[in-house]
Amino acid sequence: MNVVRPTDEFVALGHPGSERYAGLETFENPGVTRVEMTSDELTAVCPITGQPDLYVATIEYVPKRVCLESKSMKLYLARYRNEGAFCEALAVRIRDDVAEALELERSDVTVTLAQKARGGITITATA
Repeated sequence: MNVVRPTDEFVALGHPGSERYAGLETFENPGVTRVEMTSDELTAVCPITGQPDLYVATIEYVPKRVCLESKSMKLYLARYRNEGAFCEALAVRIRDDVAEALELERSDVTVTLAQKARGGITITATA
């Protein structure tokens, strides 16, 4: 996973489209103590059937030095649309990537994926 440090210029922010995605970008923490980002645009596919799985993703973290830039997060989540992943594994992967980008312990980041019902079953996984 690519991580853009806060000393670099933003790659995606201020530019249209996703071709400028360079990884999860960060900026200096202005003094916040908790951040929560929610998106209902996360889609992945079942690794067995190939059917689409639609999610509401909530990413919470306790920032130290840096915060996540939201457009880079949106583009990061969009990259999963053609990838096969079970809900539980995807929650862990996102949590680990966010923790790495923010230079945090995994325990400082919580990712909850609420999978929309398919086959009459909903799944919520928290990592």
